[in-house]
Amino acid sequence: MDFSLLLVVAVTVTGLIWLLDSVWWSKRRQQRMALAAGEGQELAHGSGHESGHHSGSQEGGVAYASADKGTVKSAKEPWLVDYARSFFPVLLVVLVVRSFVVEPFQIPSGSMRPTLEIGDFILVNKFTYGLRLPVTNTKLIDIGEPERGDVMVFRFPQDPSVNFIKRVIGLPGDRIRYEGKQLYINGEAVPKQLVDESDTDQLEEVLLQESLGDTTHPIYNDFRDPGPQMRELRVPEGHYFMMGDNRDHSNDSRYWGFVPEENIVGEAFAVWMHWNGGLPSFSEVRVID
Repeated sequence: MDFSLLLVVAVTVTGLIWLLDSVWWSKRRQQRMALAAGEGQELAHGSGHESGHHSGSQEGGVAYASADKGTVKSAKEPWLVDYARSFFPVLLVVLVVRSFVVEPFQIPSGSMRPTLEIGDFILVNKFTYGLRLPVTNTKLIDIGEPERGDVMVFRFPQDPSVNFIKRVIGLPGDRIRYEGKQLYINGEAVPKQLVDESDTDQLEEVLLQESLGDTTHPIYNDFRDPGPQMRELRVPEGHYFMMGDNRDHSNDSRYWGFVPEENIVGEAFAVWMHWNGGLPSFSEVRVID
């Protein structure tokens, strides 16, 4: 389900209903109300005049009052218009904020461990890499470009309806190689330093600190798994090479290729909540490195 598309449709429908009511339907209701008011005055005048002369004329007065009530009822604002006027401003604000300012996501897998854990709720900056239209993702204003080391959300190239989150490793024109659990960029080994060793889920994971450009971040290597060996590749113009921080357990560019620029969603910048099915936790609120 494409929530952005549903939101755009909801804003469009409620906005059109509100607009039609403002320029057309409300005027027709006002005319009915004016007609109802005129009929009421005529009824009162007719009843008073006839009561003094013809006692049997009350039946005509009752029928006339019934028609007056029907006119008043038809002049009332429909429930659909009432709901549209109430929800349109709220939906419009949500659409603008979600499309151009910030969008929330939940982490469903462990491919970005230890930086992001399963169940983390993150915030994604939608204007760091330029303002884009919702649904079509067409860039309107070019503000900035991804930098090496950024944690970026993007539409999966093989299925754009699915959002992925990985770290930017290769920029357009970079030469990327990965052999023996060592990352090489433009022929140089990316520095990494041992931090800690732990046995998690019966897999021997080694925690390291990797220095990628101006960013220093933690990664996991599993030395029980030889992992993929990737010959040197050059990143095409307008594309990016992405990898997960859980290097041996991440479905990333080593397997399915590069991410085109038009698939970019935004930069992940903060964890605001963690939820694993129990009570929500706010103790892990932090900025994403």
